[in-house]
Amino acid sequence: MKSEKITGIKSVDFKIKALGHGVVNWNGPTNLAQENGTTVDNHTLPKLRGYTNLSGRVKDTGYKYRKEPTDIDFKKTPLYISQNCIRHHLFREQAFDLHYANGKNIKNVLASLTGLIRGYVVPSTQNKRTSPLLMEDFVDQLGNGNFEQFGQAGVRDSSSFYSKTTFGDTEYISYGSISIEQLQFISLDKKFDRASMEIKQGEGEEVAKLVEEYIQSLDSNRTVKATFHENYVRNGTIFEEGENGILLNDAAVAVLVDETLNKIRELTIRQAKSYMYIDEIVVDYNNSNKMMRIKSDASSISSNKESSYATYFYAKEK
Repeated sequence: MKSEKITGIKSVDFKIKALGHGVVNWNGPTNLAQENGTTVDNHTLPKLRGYTNLSGRVKDTGYKYRKEPTDIDFKKTPLYISQNCIRHHLFREQAFDLHYANGKNIKNVLASLTGLIRGYVVPSTQNKRTSPLLMEDFVDQLGNGNFEQFGQAGVRDSSSFYSKTTFGDTEYISYGSISIEQLQFISLDKKFDRASMEIKQGEGEEVAKLVEEYIQSLDSNRTVKATFHENYVRNGTIFEEGENGILLNDAAVAVLVDETLNKIRELTIRQAKSYMYIDEIVVDYNNSNKMMRIKSDASSISSNKESSYATYFYAKEK
């Protein structure tokens, strides 16, 4: 059993500061109370962390009273942009490509940022790739929320009035991480229920070449390698039971990490009258066993890649 201590950069963690104005991620109409106690569905709320529309007061009948639209503490329940929304906009060029993915063309998905970074599931074939990119929600720090009443021009009955919780200037903080273990290895084997695609005999090298060429196209200055082997084993396993797959070398991992960080730096979201853009990103090339140490101890981070990325898999001859 090969059980060497895994050393090197295990994850690339980062802290993001984003600025913007208004709401870019709405939660939709919410059932709330009017001043006269009746409930209405004509108030639109943004996503608010920890918010509930229930006031805590309960009738003898069990009916739970709703809050009024103005009953919000934006410090206790801050505005946020969900990580799903962030991921959608981060990969928006390929947002709809997976609708057309199937067993015959899945290798083209694999050789893309969607396949290598965003992750995917193809329902028809059950092929999947877990995303190495973790993104947290973007949480607003300013709390510039306010209640706005609107009315449809020319219509005066009660049905024409609606209201929204809107925001002025926003400043978001978020954290994220790229897992090197999940990034560097692409499983092509159903053995452990994580096959990125199904391959025929002799097809593994072809898929590896396609992935290699794609990563090389992102950066021609580094020597990228994507190597297929029929028996890649996870370091530290008892039975050394391996699987078909592709292993990326240090240069290939570095190219994908850099490409992902650049995409995050360039991220902007524009929704109607609102927007958000990335102002600052602080990166930690984390070679410790402390997950997201950038959160708890910013002084311990390593802002530059000073060692190789950790290698979690090795090829074992059958």
